[in-house]
Amino acid sequence: MNQELKTKIAESLKSYLSAHGMSQNKFCEQTGINVAYVSALCNGEHKVGDTPIASKYYTIISEKIGISIAKEFWKPVVTVQLQRVLATLEEAQEYGYTNIIIGETGSGKTYATDLFCASHPLDVYKVTVSQQDTIGDLIDKVLEKIKVPSSKSRSKRINDIVKHMRNLKHQGYKPMLIFDEAEYMKQPSLCAMKEFYDNLNGVCSIVMIGTNQLLRSIDKLRKKNTDGIPQLYRRIKFGIRELSPIDRSFKDFADLIQDKGVLQFVRTHCDNFGELHDVLVPALREADRLGENITENLVRTILNMPKL
Repeated sequence: MNQELKTKIAESLKSYLSAHGMSQNKFCEQTGINVAYVSALCNGEHKVGDTPIASKYYTIISEKIGISIAKEFWKPVVTVQLQRVLATLEEAQEYGYTNIIIGETGSGKTYATDLFCASHPLDVYKVTVSQQDTIGDLIDKVLEKIKVPSSKSRSKRINDIVKHMRNLKHQGYKPMLIFDEAEYMKQPSLCAMKEFYDNLNGVCSIVMIGTNQLLRSIDKLRKKNTDGIPQLYRRIKFGIRELSPIDRSFKDFADLIQDKGVLQFVRTHCDNFGELHDVLVPALREADRLGENITENLVRTILNMPKL
């Protein structure tokens, strides 16, 4: 990493802290970087004493503040799905709503959510739900995000989360909990969402993001009158927001797909924006390396498919 890039990262770090009203200590708490390094960089220095700050810390900082240290081949495309996710998150945070965002796999839900989280580093916390997560695992993930030590009692851990969010609210923040890939939530975790709602309504917004598998799971449990689920459904029924179907003509990506052959290829083989990304980015990177324009045959070569 050259000195010019290091200087750019240091200057961007200082601007980032100022723009978000974030202290150096808070930034270090979120990133795990020694505060002496951040202090030095904010003062325009690249050493602590006689020891140069290692490149790995510049990399961590650049990832946190959104500064690319490599050439980018994929930039945000303002799809209707991205607009709807951002609008829903903004409204939820502003008014402390509880919402469920439902969209197809590969519709850009996580991508849009990460953009939102990056612009609200002090009071928005995103947890990704795993298929293997128990309710205890999920609560621990939240505690880890908010930097609150875990305790043995589940009810105590939930109370600690509630207390932390209320403290943030009292300090003038607008706390938000986001649970991505929420279709993997099991019944105990869904019941925990009801408990969060009851304790945090109007204080901390709660947003679950997933595919329609989440709605099917809730509906199935509700019809069985499973403990806690009818009560949860009553609370979130009018907070469900379903995203528009994916436009598989990919017209919003015209700036990335200028070759007609490539356009026809992705329309034939890609079912969503995630797959589009997985096809285009390696091809665009290779085209850039070769100093050529991206073509269908180049895409086919990279994907180990027969050329035309």
